Amino acid sequence: MACNGASCQSNCYRDEDEPSAKPDDVRSAAAAADEGTGAVCVKCKANEPIAAAAAADGRFCADCFRSNLFGKFRHAVASNAMISPADNVLVAFSGGHASRVALQFVHDMQSKAQKNFDASRDLDRSLPVFGVGVAFIDESAACLIPSSEMDGVLRDIKLMVSQLSPPHKELHIFPVESVYSEGSRDSRDRLKELLDRVSDATGKEDLLAHLRMLALQKIASSYGYNRILLGSCTSRIASHVLSATVKGQGYSLPADIQYVDARWGVPLVFPLHDCLAQELRMLCHLDGLKTAELPNGPCSSINSLVSSFVALLQEENPSRECTIVRTAGKLTPFHFNRIPEINDSNVPLATRRRQKSLETQQSASDVFGAACCSSCQFQILPRDASDIEQFYSHLPEALVSRAKQTNKYDFGSLR
Repeated sequence: MACNGASCQSNCYRDEDEPSAKPDDVRSAAAAADEGTGAVCVKCKANEPIAAAAAADGRFCADCFRSNLFGKFRHAVASNAMISPADNVLVAFSGGHASRVALQFVHDMQSKAQKNFDASRDLDRSLPVFGVGVAFIDESAACLIPSSEMDGVLRDIKLMVSQLSPPHKELHIFPVESVYSEGSRDSRDRLKELLDRVSDATGKEDLLAHLRMLALQKIASSYGYNRILLGSCTSRIASHVLSATVKGQGYSLPADIQYVDARWGVPLVFPLHDCLAQELRMLCHLDGLKTAELPNGPCSSINSLVSSFVALLQEENPSRECTIVRTAGKLTPFHFNRIPEINDSNVPLATRRRQKSLETQQSASDVFGAACCSSCQFQILPRDASDIEQFYSHLPEALVSRAKQTNKYDFGSLR
C-alpha cells in the first residue's frame, strides 16, 4: 500500500504488483485535499477518500482503506509465521470490533486458500488448507450479566459464525468456570467465591483475564487447535504498555507486546498488532460487519483508567497509540516470542522430568505465591497469611499446575 511520503506512520503496506505513485500525482492529490475540493484517494487517485474523522488519516477511499488494513493483517501473519497450511487455528471471539475483523480476515485467507486448493491439480495438492474454529468464553458467572442480555449476545454470535461462507467453522461456547475439573458441580460457586475474595478491582479484572486465557487453552487442547488467534490491536497494546508499567509488570512487558507469545501450551498470535481500534470500527461500519458486545459499567480499575487516558491522548494526537507501541517495541523480545520449532518439543519434557525429583517440601500455597509477580501478590493474593490456604483452595487446577510448572524453570531473565 503506497505511503504519502517518507514520514508516514500508518504502517501501510504496498502490494507487490502495485506501481509506485508518481510524485506529481501525490502533490496534486495533496493540493486538492488542501483546497477541500476534488480530493482523491492517495492510492488509486480516482475515488473520493473517506472522512478524516472516521479513519486513521482519511486519505484512502473505502476500497483502498480495506485493502490497506488487510495488508497489515497479512503482513503480520506472513512475517511471523503465524499460520501454516497444516495448522488448526482457534479464533478467540468476543463479538467486538477487533475480534470480528480478525475472524473475517482469517476467513478471507482460508477461503482464498480453499479456492486455490480446489483449482489446483490433484498432483499439486501437497499443502492442505488450514482449519479455523471460533471460541466464545461466557463470563456471565463472573460479571453477573443478566441472562436475557447474555442470551441475546449468544444468538448474535451464533448467527455471525453461521453466516460465514464455507469452509465450515465450529463454534465453541464455554463458560469461564470450565477451567475447573470436569464434572465439578460447584465450579460456578467456586469461581464466585474466588473472585469475591479479591477486593481490588484491578486484581479481579486481571485474574478474570487469566482465567479466560486458561479456558481458551483448554478448548484448544481438547479440540486439537495448535494456534490461538487474538484480536488485540495497537490501541489495546498501547493501553497495556502503560497499565503494565503502572502495576509493576514491566519485567514481562517485552514478552506481552510481540506478535507471538508461546509461553502458553498453545501459542498465541496477534495479527492485528499494527491496526488501530478506530480503523477496525470503521471497517465494520463500511462492510456492515455485525458486532455484539455486552455493556460495560463504570470501572475504577487501573486498566480502565489507563484505557480512558490513552483514548484521550489519541484524540489529541492521532499517532499517539502508534508511538507508544513503537517505543515499547524497542524492548528485546524473548525466545518464546516466536512459533516454537517441532524439534524442540522434547526439551521441556526432559527438563520437567529431571526437575521433578528436585521439588522441595513447600506447602502448595507457598509454591503458588512464589510463582506470582509482585503485582499479583499486592492486588490479588489475600494480605492475611491465614487466608492464603483458603484462597488457594478455590483456584482452578489449571492455574495451580501452571504455577507449579513456572517454579521449575529459571525465569530470572524475565526480571
